[in-house]
Amino acid sequence: MDERTQIKGQKELLERVIDTGLCTNCGACVNLCPYVASWNDRTIMMHRCERKEGRCFAFCPRTPTDLEVLRKRLFDSKDLTQELGSVKGFYMTRAAREQVRRSAQHGGTVTTLLSLALREGMIDAAVIAEEGKDGLPRGVLVRTPADIEKRGRSKFVVSPTVAKFNEIVQDSHERIGVVATPCQALAFAKMRLKMYSTNDNNIDKLRFVIGLFCGWALSWRELRRLLKEKMGGESIVGLDIPPSQYHTMEVYTPNRGMMISLDEVMPVVRKACQYCFDMTAEFSDISVGAARCPEGWEVARSWNQVIVRSQIGQDLIELARSRGLLEFRDVPEGNLERLKKASMSKKRAAVKNLREKSGNPEDLLYLNNRDPLLEKLLE
Repeated sequence: MDERTQIKGQKELLERVIDTGLCTNCGACVNLCPYVASWNDRTIMMHRCERKEGRCFAFCPRTPTDLEVLRKRLFDSKDLTQELGSVKGFYMTRAAREQVRRSAQHGGTVTTLLSLALREGMIDAAVIAEEGKDGLPRGVLVRTPADIEKRGRSKFVVSPTVAKFNEIVQDSHERIGVVATPCQALAFAKMRLKMYSTNDNNIDKLRFVIGLFCGWALSWRELRRLLKEKMGGESIVGLDIPPSQYHTMEVYTPNRGMMISLDEVMPVVRKACQYCFDMTAEFSDISVGAARCPEGWEVARSWNQVIVRSQIGQDLIELARSRGLLEFRDVPEGNLERLKKASMSKKRAAVKNLREKSGNPEDLLYLNNRDPLLEKLLE
């Protein structure tokens, strides 16, 4: 094993990830031991740990990672693309039930797939994000479709969802499905490698990961400040980010909607997001994001773009099709190529920012510069 990818411990996690601003607050290091916690949108070390090696370092998506090994271990090689990772299928879908579409973000595809998996006994429970006090997201365990439908809106602030998984699997025999951001999906992929001789992270209880497209996430503190400035004390019931040409964030209260320029939103983006290499949650079983269609945003916002990456993902979406729970439409010509282009743009930006952060063009911090994809980007 390369020295850069060797498992280390809390000391190195603190030095390399948390203190350097790479931490995404995904929750992968939380609830593995009593020394690490997620608090108010930050990961904190409560006590010093002297272990030379630890799962906290091993599972973190911002510690050195050989992505090529993960791709080959988890996906069919014939499905792999340089731009998007595994692509077994590419679809445009939405929930057949209008009620689900109204209560969910965009087309309601994630809500539909999770609810179907619960009803069919593919999983016993799901870990998703819900909005807690003052709009701070948190991971929550749900066991019914009704509980999923109540939490279908995007939060745009990272919830430490992996921490909730780490907590519940210790004493539970349940089969779990998870909704994850790209960094969280990568953490689960690293767990699946089983770098320890014992399966003490209980990763076999994870049945599938539904990933969310993510260009960036917002800082909870800064977002709360911005919304208070713009909306006063009004209750916020929804947020949305239209395509880039609109250059706005939409904010909804029970009584009105408001547009906030992205010029004001971009300073609120988490600093760690500029080092993210993945826009489409490449290490999930199914990835879901906002759609693009020629009719414009008002039509597209009720649909999802879906990348199926694994066989279990393919089985789930085909089951939803056969049961009439998802509606499908033809993917507009050029959509896949545009998505590939956007994904590569994010990868190039991450490489540039990582080089600048390390001060060494050969040092990409958590990425392996011998990765075939990175070699292409570095040319």
